[in-house]
Amino acid sequence: MKNLKDKIIVVTGGANGMGRELTIQLVDKGTKVVAVDIDQKGLKEVEDLLGKEHVAIHKIDLTNRKDVETLPQMVLDRFGAVDGIINNAGIIHEFVKVEDLNYETIERVMNINFYGTLNMIKTFLPLLRKRPEAYIANVASMGGFIPFPGQSIYSASKAAVKILTEALYGELKDSNIRFVLVCPPAVDTPLIDQAKDGPSFLQGESKMKKMMMVTPEEVVDDVEKCIEKGKQISYPGPAKYVSFMSRLFPKLAAKMSG
Repeated sequence: MKNLKDKIIVVTGGANGMGRELTIQLVDKGTKVVAVDIDQKGLKEVEDLLGKEHVAIHKIDLTNRKDVETLPQMVLDRFGAVDGIINNAGIIHEFVKVEDLNYETIERVMNINFYGTLNMIKTFLPLLRKRPEAYIANVASMGGFIPFPGQSIYSASKAAVKILTEALYGELKDSNIRFVLVCPPAVDTPLIDQAKDGPSFLQGESKMKKMMMVTPEEVVDDVEKCIEKGKQISYPGPAKYVSFMSRLFPKLAAKMSG
């Protein structure tokens, strides 16, 4: 990732899964990373693995705007600047119908997935606009453009991230900030363990599961390529084809996701 060498990038959800892998790969390519998460133990493991000279860790609740607003100054105190943010943190919920979800769960998913992303963007935009070139990568999901029964609120939160990113791209298209919208399919991380009651293609070791799932490394590689080539949307694995199908055959896409 030559464009991000010697840059300072903030990664949310950096303690585990795709965020952890992203942090590792960025550091390996010469980037200084600020890993943000609520998992203090996981953050410490990342720090021990990569070294304090390459990574700074901060336990931050992304749903708490006041907490998020303390982060830029801590980044500046440590590294002197910030060149980009990667909004990766996110959660899913139980695979159940909307009528069976309590409001506490609904609000938690929306607060982390959407408002956590929005809080980071609003907080860091003033600093990013001062850099010669800056980056914002928002991790949405294939679930943001194809409906997954039983994951309606998750899909809604990721659709909101998708539209937000596209709108920001339009608002800031003539600025110094480059946007990447990341739309992966199912990613092989601990998050997928919550899908035991999910759609059939996520169960067992079926061929369909292998076709529809990607590794964190594959997602990171595709995001890197998009940043380097100036592409606006990252479609790791089969996501691009599913997106295309969902636009042409929405009813079929909805049936297949069930």
